[in-house]
Amino acid sequence: MKPLTSYTCKLNDAQAASLEAYLRAHDFEFRTVPYARYAGARKDLNAVFYASGKLVLQGKGTAEFLEFVLEPQILQEARLGYEAVLNPELLAPRLGVDESGKGDFFGPLCVAGVYVNEKVIHAWQDAGIRDSKNISSDKRIRELAELIRKTPGCVTSVVPIGNLAYNRLYAKMHSVNTLLAWGHARVIENLMGQKTQMNPPPVRAISDQFAANKETVAQALMREGRAIELVQRHKAEEDIAVAAASILARHEFVTRLAALGRDYEMTFPKGASAEVDRVAAQFYAKFGAEKLTSVAKMHFRTALRAQGLPEPPKTEWRKPKKVSKSAG
Repeated sequence: MKPLTSYTCKLNDAQAASLEAYLRAHDFEFRTVPYARYAGARKDLNAVFYASGKLVLQGKGTAEFLEFVLEPQILQEARLGYEAVLNPELLAPRLGVDESGKGDFFGPLCVAGVYVNEKVIHAWQDAGIRDSKNISSDKRIRELAELIRKTPGCVTSVVPIGNLAYNRLYAKMHSVNTLLAWGHARVIENLMGQKTQMNPPPVRAISDQFAANKETVAQALMREGRAIELVQRHKAEEDIAVAAASILARHEFVTRLAALGRDYEMTFPKGASAEVDRVAAQFYAKFGAEKLTSVAKMHFRTALRAQGLPEPPKTEWRKPKKVSKSAG
């Protein structure tokens, strides 16, 4: 593996001032560089901060400076730099899969998948792509979704499961996790059907582990999907490929939820709450049970409350007890 001898990133004004103070306090020799606000050098490292806000590090001391000074003291966060040198898997070509709408009474379930490679990951380095649950603005979700789709080398697929199809599938499968597994498998299959556009080919597909048994998704994989390693883990959205998929899935969900609102001249709230209960009852009173299946997930207790139907008693889930083997 080649050592890291150059690194580039953006600094804000506070970070730039902090870095300059560090360089001056640690005997860097300052010099004039065209278009630079300042530039400092020592025997194994050159640091140039340009008027554009870009910092360029060059020299044999780049990796050490990045790990022990720039990230912990100036940026105060680990970025894709020396970390990627220590862990090349961060740049591996892969698929990320995630969904949106699972916990929302109104609107569809949307599953999305994204292929990334090293160039795509570098292109997103400062774009702010992260788990969609940490992005509160629908406008920002839309902007990032557009960026993801337009990034050269990135391949995407989105599978929206509208409410009529969702309710039909749930009635057949009787399990949200089984339905989710089908959606994840369908997205992986769609992406693998575009593998000629992926350079290099993906080495694995990563998704959040939403079911207790990892075999739930593995068993749902289709022909193309079985040809790739499936990795399921908790907090998978920390992977940039999965984070990008979460953004595409969320964008599809909010877009379709807004379209439903226009169709029925109502505003459908997200999630499951007292406000959702109120709007559900209002919708049922105006349009009836048949239309409710077109906009909502009917296995939610909210659907029963909206129709004035009794709710079954809640059962408390308990971890199955281990059967002890009798002696002898």
